Amino acid sequence: MSGDERAADLERRLGEVRERVAAACRAAGRDADEVTLVVVTKFFPASDVRVLADLGVRDVGENRHQEAEAKAEELADLPLRWHFIGGLQSNKAAAVAAYADAVHSLDRAKLVGGLSRGATGRGSDLDVLVQVSLDPPGADGRSGAEPDQVGDLAARVAEADGLVLRGVMGVAPLGGDPGEAFARLAEVAADVRRDHPAASWISAGMSGDLGEAIAHGATHLRIGSAVLGPRPGSK
Repeated sequence: MSGDERAADLERRLGEVRERVAAACRAAGRDADEVTLVVVTKFFPASDVRVLADLGVRDVGENRHQEAEAKAEELADLPLRWHFIGGLQSNKAAAVAAYADAVHSLDRAKLVGGLSRGATGRGSDLDVLVQVSLDPPGADGRSGAEPDQVGDLAARVAEADGLVLRGVMGVAPLGGDPGEAFARLAEVAADVRRDHPAASWISAGMSGDLGEAIAHGATHLRIGSAVLGPRPGSK
């Protein structure tokens, strides 16, 4: 695919996603301006991000530190906000905070110190969300703090230098009902807001379940394949 063809493909896909978001917001009685589209560009080249920036995308998500760091450096001339949404290693936390504007995946207390050091060293506050496990009890699922641990983690983030507690993030369980999962996340989010009224973000919803996420109050959607297509090398 040529550069012009790829740009046209991205423009079409992004337009379709924006219309899906608008339709889901109308169905939920919400204003589409309440929802931030974070385009997840893992495995895709920086050239795609440049095209997306030209199309008005300002929020970009990455899952892997090395790839995210390299893209942030290469694209430093663009007015982008970098969202780190993948699993975070404690020994990489400070390095991630050196370039990321937001981290969605804090799921244990030992990450707080590294993120704080990185943010204060950079001289710029870092937005942080606590990742909540939405898997059934005992399931061998994705990362995330158990709901009864979220309050303590949120307090630790709120007290840390250089960190701004923004809210919570969750991923619907594979094979489960995303609506039920996001309803549980909304309950956890409400609990966090009772103690931290400014922590109003709910990061939920991906390409396949963005409608359910919007219906349950998502403020940030993490959309990859619906905008960018199949990952390079996949069938």
